[in-house]
Amino acid sequence: MRYGFDIGGTKIEIAAFDDSMQPLFRQRVPTPGEDYSAFLHCLVKLTQEADQQFGGKGKVGIGLPGITDPHTRQQLAANVPCLTGRNLKRDIETLLNRPVAIANDCHCFALSEAHSPQTQDYSVVFGAIIGTGAGGGLVVDKQLFRGKHGLAGEWGHLPVPAQLFRRYALPSFSCNCGLTDCYERYVSGRGLLALSQHFGHPASNLPELMHSYRDSDALAQQIFHRFIAVLASALAGLQMLLDIDAFVLGGGLSNIPEIYPLLPEAMRENLFAICPPAAILAPVFGDSSGVRGAALLNDAERESL
Repeated sequence: MRYGFDIGGTKIEIAAFDDSMQPLFRQRVPTPGEDYSAFLHCLVKLTQEADQQFGGKGKVGIGLPGITDPHTRQQLAANVPCLTGRNLKRDIETLLNRPVAIANDCHCFALSEAHSPQTQDYSVVFGAIIGTGAGGGLVVDKQLFRGKHGLAGEWGHLPVPAQLFRRYALPSFSCNCGLTDCYERYVSGRGLLALSQHFGHPASNLPELMHSYRDSDALAQQIFHRFIAVLASALAGLQMLLDIDAFVLGGGLSNIPEIYPLLPEAMRENLFAICPPAAILAPVFGDSSGVRGAALLNDAERESL
């Protein structure tokens, strides 16, 4: 048995899978985000209940927001404050008396989607999240690549090229990470809305903006094509650097169907002529990829290649 935990700021989800990764049960509970002892107790209780239900000790994988310090193994998780400064891996392994694999939730998404029928023939798969923020994960030959500091896939905090600012008169945005003009500030949900507001569109939210786009509103179409150009630049850069075979998009903006036909053509001007754009794919497992990828961690992760 494999258990996957998907931990967020408001909910903890556990799912159990058999050896063929068929889901057997799923449960959600509120996240005790301010109390570390209560948080640990919650994970232990859910795991023990699953053990009892399935008659043995399952492998445990945990996906959560934030990063793990590669030296101290302490967490930094703004959305789950009680985890910051804690060595979750050590503590939960002691309580459960078994190995526990832990990874960033974006990495879990990428790992899950790299183990799907639509990606089975691709060697290098990148899961690109475009939702509240912009993050991702890299999977090579079905193995999660994290890198020395666990930062592989953090494309959202690379800088947007100067040529795009000149071509599209883009505004300069500071980022919460401390840098300026990060891709995340332009291609995330709030980034697209910020572009809309900067260029004077009256839409107060993304559904309104996309309704205007589909209704042939000229300004909405200009804004959305600027967004596509910036996102295409980021993905093409990743493809040139890593020779990506396929991108699987995740997050709220991955539900916008217009993205999929527009991105490949927009990527072409950033790639060598002999290099066709990588496949741009919608997620197969979507919101279920968090727990599914976490459940795969024990069998499919390594620190370096």
